[in-house]
Amino acid sequence: MTRSVNLAISGQAGQGIATVESLLTKALKRSGLNVFASREYMSRVRGGINSTAIRVSSQPVHAFEDRIDILIPLSDEAIPHLQHRMTNNTLVIGEKAFLSMDLLLSFISIEVPFTELAKEIGSILYSNIIALGVISSIFKVERQILHDLIEFTFLKKGDKVIQPNKSAINKGYEIGAELEDKYEILKKFYMNKNPEIKNDLILDGTESIALGAIAGGVQYECFYPMAPSTGIGTFLAQQASKFGLIVDMSEDEISVINKALGASYAGARSLVTTSGGGFSLMTEAISLAGMLELPIVVVVGQRPGPATGMPTRTTQEDLRLVLHAGAGFFPRIIFAPGCIEDSFYLTQKAFDLAQKYQVPVFILTDQYLVDSYYNLPFLNLDSLKNEKFIVKTDKDYQRFKFTKSGISPRGIPGYGEGLVAADSHTHTEAGMISEDPEIREKSVEKRLKKLKLIKDASIPPEFIGDANKIKYQIVSWGSTYYIIKEALDKINRSDIGFLHFSQVYPIHESTKDYLKKAKINIMVEQNPTGQFANLIENEIHIQIDKKILKYSGYTLSVEDIVAQITDAINGGN
Repeated sequence: MTRSVNLAISGQAGQGIATVESLLTKALKRSGLNVFASREYMSRVRGGINSTAIRVSSQPVHAFEDRIDILIPLSDEAIPHLQHRMTNNTLVIGEKAFLSMDLLLSFISIEVPFTELAKEIGSILYSNIIALGVISSIFKVERQILHDLIEFTFLKKGDKVIQPNKSAINKGYEIGAELEDKYEILKKFYMNKNPEIKNDLILDGTESIALGAIAGGVQYECFYPMAPSTGIGTFLAQQASKFGLIVDMSEDEISVINKALGASYAGARSLVTTSGGGFSLMTEAISLAGMLELPIVVVVGQRPGPATGMPTRTTQEDLRLVLHAGAGFFPRIIFAPGCIEDSFYLTQKAFDLAQKYQVPVFILTDQYLVDSYYNLPFLNLDSLKNEKFIVKTDKDYQRFKFTKSGISPRGIPGYGEGLVAADSHTHTEAGMISEDPEIREKSVEKRLKKLKLIKDASIPPEFIGDANKIKYQIVSWGSTYYIIKEALDKINRSDIGFLHFSQVYPIHESTKDYLKKAKINIMVEQNPTGQFANLIENEIHIQIDKKILKYSGYTLSVEDIVAQITDAINGGN
């Protein structure tokens, strides 16, 4: 079982919590410790109450735990906000004003006057960096590592910013050393370090998807900023000149999707990033992609709805939206990455499959996945292939030629002599409008043939466990992968299996056999109705026996899953 220390830093938006998180996780990793971090924040620029959760361990850590071992409160709202995650063993390090509350009678506390110390350096703005120094000292991070990170982070701002921040780091280290001499409890946080971890990557879901798009040969990305997918567009914009791609932030989502389809028609590998509310505006154009057989990749970052909902919280409630988007029937592929690595490889694969089958490919992610990160070894680029599917047309070219496979040779304007027609009406093989019922039937059958090919090549679910021993099987999809995996490691029962889907449509044919192996299948989802459970029942015709559903907007934790699986197995609903 993995031993980790769970650290939380909480305060108002604008207090530099994200800065501390970024610097601390990098420093811990460079010192030889594994890290996992996840943010929760309100939809505002200033005020409110935000927090970051950082797990530190000698072993790899990939999932969110509720339990807080060390809390650094930077505002008076921090402790009430996180009290439900604190235990009698939680250590609170902070201002006297925050430690005098009745709430703290149940917790261990150490006073550090961050504000007064920051004023000595020149501004209360340095409180967060002093806290960073204290924490780094407790975890035995070399001071020079932090100095190097400060210099790199604030390089463009010059010495007037770098030097005070270094002073704040030094002050924090001094305080941390004094606290260690005074409080025996701090010694329990020491962990063995592994020098090899220093060379690991640190990636969040946003960066992983963006890098996967680059690996997939993306040439045009169009987006309208909408949490939690905005970061993909901004990351690609920063990298655009290095990889020869165009990033277009458009005026609205209708413009976004139609521009991307236009780029696809011209031959570009196109990407759209959005959220559920923005995607709702795109459904007519998604149907157009189905009729014109245009390849496109659409990332939908799920957040709690309906309407604006909770822009900065997490959910898994847009599967049905993506599955049924657009008028009429046309084939599509839906991926739901389970982790950071999945996000990279599946995004790259999405581009290749979109081109191969000339269909929309959707990637369902969520706030938890895009805003969480951990260290991992370098990604394997050798296994990646980007095939070319565009053909040079002749004068008799037929864009929608009826073929045995259902896939027509794809030409683009200007590459050859042929006319590359495009019309939203039912059309002939050449792309001319038609109301001939025979043409209509052949067009539908063409799309059905492609769906069969796609289904035959779909990604099977990952099974963990002993198929000959399982009585219970936990079934999940998307970002809950590592949360459930760690929970099952803690439960440690050989009669429980785990079946995880990173492709949720079409569902792989092996699913039925997997589900039949268990007497009781338990679905875990973050939506109120069990959307994937319902899809399995409709497609595979096997009923899911029990459902564990969370829809508060806050992510499932390892502790949640342990408790609810135990309850479900012991007879709960």
